[in-house]
Amino acid sequence: MNRGVLLRNPSVLVFIGCLGLFTLLVTVLSEGLGIGVISTSFVKTLGKTLCLCLVAIAMDLVWGYAGILSLGHFAFFGLGGYMIGMWLMYERTRDIVVTSLADVEIPPTAQEISDAIGNQIFGVVGSSDFPAIWALAPSLPGQLLLVVLVPGLLALVFGWLAFRSRVTGVYLSILTQAMTLALALYLFQNDSGLRGNNGLSGLQNLPGADDIPQSLISLWFLWGSALALGAGYVLLAWVVSGKFGSVIRGIRDDEARVRFLGYPVEGYKLFVFVLTAVIAGIAGALYYPQAGIINPAELAPIASIYLAVWVAIGGRGRLYGAVIGAGLVSLVSTWFTSGQVPPLNLGVYTVNWVDWWQVVLGLSFVLVTLYAPKGIGGLFDMLSGVLPPRRHGADLGPDDGALREREADQ
Repeated sequence: MNRGVLLRNPSVLVFIGCLGLFTLLVTVLSEGLGIGVISTSFVKTLGKTLCLCLVAIAMDLVWGYAGILSLGHFAFFGLGGYMIGMWLMYERTRDIVVTSLADVEIPPTAQEISDAIGNQIFGVVGSSDFPAIWALAPSLPGQLLLVVLVPGLLALVFGWLAFRSRVTGVYLSILTQAMTLALALYLFQNDSGLRGNNGLSGLQNLPGADDIPQSLISLWFLWGSALALGAGYVLLAWVVSGKFGSVIRGIRDDEARVRFLGYPVEGYKLFVFVLTAVIAGIAGALYYPQAGIINPAELAPIASIYLAVWVAIGGRGRLYGAVIGAGLVSLVSTWFTSGQVPPLNLGVYTVNWVDWWQVVLGLSFVLVTLYAPKGIGGLFDMLSGVLPPRRHGADLGPDDGALREREADQ
């Protein structure tokens, strides 16, 4: 399998090599195991950026290759963060409670400890009882399983209902956005079982790792994020390199024709939708322990729109393009919103980049759409000499690169 991937996509080796070199370089320059040139906070920023690159390649598969513009994939990303966050918050609170009760004359019972943990976690929303969804919170394997199952099952149910009804195009995009909005509004409620708008906090504190500095923990997550991104890239490169990849491209270009040829279009689309939702959930489970907090605002529809913008800027239909787009926009956004960029004085008005960054991002998206529809990845194609074949005749599909009536050699 791996040999076939490399033969069809030699860029995979290049990407894995660059990712390994990047991870090694950050490790050597870090405060945890290196010479201290890169701060711990910036190591966390780089680790989070790798997670965003992972969800971006998932978005590229579902949109760039399968033609499904989902505006709800960041919801799966957030759900993955919530699932791992439940374990982190439970165990961290349990350590605090057990330590505080260690000196009492009468040792507390297991029920008293459980009640104290519940009061600490849910007291902020006026409760002390554990909701049913926290049943597996004390179990790390259980919550890791939910990181995969919860986004996957939601995508399976939603996708099955949408695809079997043959909802496509902008209508499907609106439905995915509505799903994300409904989920976010539900999580904002205090009785959702996930602390309402307070969300889950203190996720950067790993249970049982009080004596380990954050500088080292940040490196652990950086390594884990790099490993997940590398594995996800190889997996998706394999998916798009064979017959399956040809079929989903055909669905993107001309769904009716692929259905006429006898392929189960809905099954292919559902598989892609569920697979990318699971990858997004894993990315979220690695992202939010580095961010330290997650709340329902993270699942807002605007986040999924940003995800689509990253992929468009990087170049959809190119896995490395999605990585370039997500990485570039994430780091530039961090730079602009950190307040390190001096304001631009125009005389009559002073541009504060913290407030104007989103306008810059929107303008960049418009310019890329108008003048460079292949994104930044298209520039790499030009530099490497990878050019699309010349095609003649009427388009047989809506996307650039679709088959046409007469090929150039006819």
